Amino acid sequence: MSSWQIYSIGFAAQILFSARLIQQWLVSEKKKKVITPALFWQFSLFASFLLFVYGYLREDFSIMLGQAITYYIYIRNIQLQGDWKKIPGVLKVFLYIFPVFIVIYSYNNNILDIYNLFNNENIPLWLLILGSTAQIIFNLRFIYQWIYSERMKASILPLGFWILSLTGALMVLTYAIIRKDPVLFIGHVMGSVVYARNIIISRREKSHA
Repeated sequence: MSSWQIYSIGFAAQILFSARLIQQWLVSEKKKKVITPALFWQFSLFASFLLFVYGYLREDFSIMLGQAITYYIYIRNIQLQGDWKKIPGVLKVFLYIFPVFIVIYSYNNNILDIYNLFNNENIPLWLLILGSTAQIIFNLRFIYQWIYSERMKASILPLGFWILSLTGALMVLTYAIIRKDPVLFIGHVMGSVVYARNIIISRREKSHA
């Protein structure tokens, strides 16, 4: 597959990620409080699917790791909002097994090549550690959000979610600049603005509570 085709997959994922944030931001601005629309999680799931593929094609372990952390949390939030049952059964099965399938049937005639994942000549070990740490911090936001939502019995985006989002996004931006990855750079530049704005909205909401 050519580079432009690989980048097209990555940009398609970032367009979906950006669309979820813009929609969530506009709804929240209108309501003067942080809202979690159903489309936020639907766009998140399909964007994560595409970005996982992009990371695989780029042999970029940190990107794959980031999506692996959050993929099933997106599914759980769709379930909490009652929309998972609306998805056709065959598609649900595919979405469940896709990441596992890629991990098992990946490199060299369906044999997982760990060496290729951790020894990409374009990503020195220190940069791989930086990227992986950035992805872990960035995606811890969804673990935090998942636990918070399970306690509240509803899909909610609390203040801590946005603080972790902004912190992680700035770290991923650093990785993207060093890695010269336009997909990660453009996605996280746009996202950082929305994360910062949601922090402001959340703080205002709390001060008026």
